[in-house]
Amino acid sequence: MQYDIPRLVLLFAAVMLLAPVPSSRAATASTAAEILAGASQRIEQHRKGDIAVVVLDRGQPVPGATVEVEQTGHEFLFGCNAYGLRDDDSALQQAYREQFAALFNYATLPFYWDGYEPQRGAPQTASRKAMARWCAEHGIRAKGHPLVWHHLPPAWVPRDATEAGGLLRDRVRSIVSEFKGLIDTWDVINESTVSARMDNPVGLWVKEVGPVRAAADALGWARGANQQATLIVNDFNVSQEYEEQIQGLIDAGRAPDAIGIQSHMHRGVWPLERVWEGCETYGRFGIPIHFTETTVLSGQLKRRGDGDEGRADWPTTPWGEQSQARYVEQLYRLLFSHPRVEAITWWDFSDLNAWQRAPAGFVRKDMSAKPAYRRLLNLVKGEWWTDVTGETDANGEIGCRGFYGTYRVTATAPDGRKVTQEVRWFKRDERRVTLRLPSQ
Repeated sequence: MQYDIPRLVLLFAAVMLLAPVPSSRAATASTAAEILAGASQRIEQHRKGDIAVVVLDRGQPVPGATVEVEQTGHEFLFGCNAYGLRDDDSALQQAYREQFAALFNYATLPFYWDGYEPQRGAPQTASRKAMARWCAEHGIRAKGHPLVWHHLPPAWVPRDATEAGGLLRDRVRSIVSEFKGLIDTWDVINESTVSARMDNPVGLWVKEVGPVRAAADALGWARGANQQATLIVNDFNVSQEYEEQIQGLIDAGRAPDAIGIQSHMHRGVWPLERVWEGCETYGRFGIPIHFTETTVLSGQLKRRGDGDEGRADWPTTPWGEQSQARYVEQLYRLLFSHPRVEAITWWDFSDLNAWQRAPAGFVRKDMSAKPAYRRLLNLVKGEWWTDVTGETDANGEIGCRGFYGTYRVTATAPDGRKVTQEVRWFKRDERRVTLRLPSQ
């Protein structure tokens, strides 16, 4: 089957770069160098914890047992959109899948209305489920994006605010219910702070009910369909309007589970001071922050006058790749160190069929890895990865410190008996693991 990837339009990165900083935002007191200098300490404090492993034999402690603690995954969500997934066995597709799965534990899948349901009543359920199952098979958490957005409504949606609202309600409830257990994380409403400016059915609905009510209704529809889902509001417009919308949702008792921040940087990277300021500003709400759409180019920056779809001859360059890699490492260190940030999603994985044809992928069109890919892999599966081995003390216990995530813990007794246990060790989980040796 072929996955239809919708035409993604409108460059909002320029608006982001030029938007004034609202007065309500926290003042930036540190330079980029100072922020980065404190990153390691913050990572140690917020991304790692202590755990005790106890080895027992028929209820009695086993001293001198060898314990291996091997990390198998992160709690933190390192993600990317997976729009390049195809149902074929080409060498390019195999390379795409292998390199994607080697780095990421989180994937965004497309649910744009016109691409998902081009004809009324005929949604592309099977293709999206195939994508989500591949993610599940590779230990990758899937997220659907977006359920409500003012762009890409199908032509069959009537230009009536009330009717459009009813159709959106049915769409959200149907999709979230249909994919429950397979996709339990959703960008529920996208860029709703500006939706009322759009002269289409969704824009007319948001204009009629207001952006806070629109977001509250959409979150309510999704929550009713899946009580356990992680529900996100997402916007490029990280300004006073977005802050007021988040506060309005909190006041209405419809706070999202995460605040989504888009960070497309087609016209230039954001100063790290600004990134940190954004984390502090939205962190004050006490809600997790997801950087939902992050783009950093490895070629020439977007020029004024370029169309929304970019240029056909927009290549990656050696200099651009090195620049991208340096910024990526700094950006991820900063975001990983902030206690409110829980996810980073890259946009797109490959330069092949990338949004706006931009050279923003972690891999090139031939799926060869760019320096940024290798740099991030060294962080995620190297510097920020825990593998330790030690022996239990007289109480049959060994303590260790590691990054929050999933682990394989193996204990080998002095007599050779062995037990292995898969452990989920997240920030809010129990800090003690007991392994019981098999009987002789």
